Amino acid sequence: MPFWTVDETHAPDLESWVETANGHTDFPIQNLPYGVVSIDGTARIGVAIGDMVLDLAGCARSGLLPDRCVPACQDTTLNRLLGLPAADRRILRSRLSELLSDPRHRPEVEAHLRPAAEGMVQLPMTIGDYTDFYVGIHHANNVGRQFRPDNPLLPNYKYVPIGYHGRASTIRPTGIPVRRPCGQQKAPDATAPVFAPSKRLDYELELGVWIGSGNRLGEPIAIGTAHEHIAGFSLLNDWSARDLQAWEYQPLGPFLAKNFHTTVSPWIVTSEALAPFRIPQPARPDGDPAPLDYLADEQDQTHGALSIRLEVLISSRRMREMGMPAHKLSSGPASNMYWTVQQIVAHHASNGCALQSGDLLGTGTISAPTRDGFGSLLELTVGGKEPITLPTGEKRCFLEDGDELELRGTAYAPGYVPIGFGECSARILSAPAIP
Repeated sequence: MPFWTVDETHAPDLESWVETANGHTDFPIQNLPYGVVSIDGTARIGVAIGDMVLDLAGCARSGLLPDRCVPACQDTTLNRLLGLPAADRRILRSRLSELLSDPRHRPEVEAHLRPAAEGMVQLPMTIGDYTDFYVGIHHANNVGRQFRPDNPLLPNYKYVPIGYHGRASTIRPTGIPVRRPCGQQKAPDATAPVFAPSKRLDYELELGVWIGSGNRLGEPIAIGTAHEHIAGFSLLNDWSARDLQAWEYQPLGPFLAKNFHTTVSPWIVTSEALAPFRIPQPARPDGDPAPLDYLADEQDQTHGALSIRLEVLISSRRMREMGMPAHKLSSGPASNMYWTVQQIVAHHASNGCALQSGDLLGTGTISAPTRDGFGSLLELTVGGKEPITLPTGEKRCFLEDGDELELRGTAYAPGYVPIGFGECSARILSAPAIP
C-alpha cells in the first residue's frame, strides 16, 4: 500500500469519546502518536489522545489489541512495535482508532487511560545510532554566506545528502535542561585558544526521523522502498555551541560543539498518521543537477515532502517572571529541504551501512528563504552582528542562561484535521565549574 494512502482513521469528521481529543491542537484522534511514559513507576508504551495517554500494555492484557501486535505493545520501548511491517502497524492504528471513537468500547478502554500530566515522558526508542544531516538548503546558504560570500554551497551539496555521525547518549526528551557546554574556542585575533563556557550557544530547528525496520549489513536500501523503513517523526533541536564549532570543525566536522545535548519531542507521529500531509517535493531550481539514479524516484518526488508548519519560540527568565508569553522567533514549512527524508535514508544505507530499529536521523536545520523563517540564531542575528530584541527590551545574539527554547510543529492540509508533535522544549542552565 502506498505510504500516502489515506483511510478511515484520517476522516475529518471522526471524533473521540475522549472529549479533550476533539479539537486538540496536537493529539486529536486522527493523530494517535506513540511514546513511552512512566506510569506508576513503570515504563509503558502509550498513545497520546487529547490530554490523556492510553496504556497499550493494559489494553494488550485485556485482549483489546490485534494478536500480532500484543507482544510488542507490552515492551518498555517502541523499537519492536515500530519495527513491525507497515501492514501490521496500520492494523493496530485502525484498531486504536476504533477503540477510541466508538462509544461502545468506552467501558473496557477507559480503565487504561491516564492523564498525560501524571506520566513522565521518556525517550520513545532505544537509540543505537544518531546521524544528523544538512538538507535545509536555505540554512546551508545562509550559513555559507557568512564564511564564503561568493560561494556559500560547497560543490557536493547538490549531489549528496551531507551528514555527520552524532552522539546517541546525549539525546534527551523535552523538558530536560541543557547545561551550557565548556570547550576550546579561539577568537579571530587571539594567538591561542582558551577553554571556557560557550558564549555562542544556539539552537537548530529540525525534524527527527525514526527508523522502524533496518537493513542487513552490506545490503543498501532502495529509494523506492526507503519509506518502508521510516516509522515516524518528531521535532528535534540540535543544540550547537558556535564558538566551539568554529574552532574544531576542520578537518573532520562537528564534534564537541554538537554532541553535548540534543532535545526531541517524545511522541512519534507515525508515517501512517502523516499520509494526508504528503506533498510534492519542491522542484529544484533550473540548472541544478538531477539526483543520481540511486536517489531518483518519481513517487518520492510526487509524495516525498511533508506539509508541516514549524515554529520556534523563546522565553527569557525575565519574561517568565513578568508573566509574558513566549516570543516567536520564526516559522516556516518543513518542505524547505533540498532532499526528502526517503533520500537521506536511501543515501545513508547506500554503502551497505546497517540501519537498525530506533536509529534517529536529524534533517538538519530547516530554514525558510526569508528572515521570518530562519531556523537558528546564527542566521537570525547574522552571526551575532544583528541582535534580536525580546518583548522586555532584552537583546539576544545567542542564548543566555535561563532562556527557554520551544519548537512546535503542526501538519496541515485542506480538508483534514491538523495534527501536532507535542512539546519540544528545554531551558538553559549555567555551565559547570571548570575543573
